[in-house]
Amino acid sequence: MKFVGQDAILSHGFGGEKVMSALRKPASDLLFTTADLLAMPDDGKLYELIEGELYVSTQPNWHHQYACIRLSRAFENWNERSGLGIANCAPGLIFSLHDAVAPDVVWISIERLSQVLGDDGKLHAAPDLVVEVVSPGWQNEQRDRDTKLKLYSRRGVREYWIVDWQKQQVEIYRRSRAKLIQTATLLRDDELTSPLLPGFSCQVSSLFMQIPPVPKA
Repeated sequence: MKFVGQDAILSHGFGGEKVMSALRKPASDLLFTTADLLAMPDDGKLYELIEGELYVSTQPNWHHQYACIRLSRAFENWNERSGLGIANCAPGLIFSLHDAVAPDVVWISIERLSQVLGDDGKLHAAPDLVVEVVSPGWQNEQRDRDTKLKLYSRRGVREYWIVDWQKQQVEIYRRSRAKLIQTATLLRDDELTSPLLPGFSCQVSSLFMQIPPVPKA
């Protein structure tokens, strides 16, 4: 697909960091839809829709993916013991024609999985818990802390974690009065727990075991 009249172009970060840009159709074409996503090139980039805007990300870097895998492993260890749910990395999540994303990690209860997972292998309703791992750059931070927070809040996600491997911390948002509210910022020595996951516990520092701290500017 040729992008005409776009407001922003994809930029590439140093060292292959995950960098995001938002692309908009000209007014005459209105909003991007999931049909447009099917026409995107198979070029290794991540294409997501939020309220009809197309967000394009480059491949995430090593530290980003390491944090995703560490958290997924913690979820799966607990899932095997409890039998209460299942976790997955970067699944397609289609809320509507104009909202389709791929969260870094999701957790869904076993009882809800059949209601959420479609025959196409995509999720079509909110997971119970969504995790995004922040990549460097203000655009990425704005997307995860504002744009996606609003999307997940609007669509019924019960809990949202923002993992920051640079600061080595985790921001916790939980549903209260029909929206996601930040309840805590956990540091390296804190324990990750959740009312959705009885008995689950994971020290924040374990997510970043092989990631050197980023020096403060």
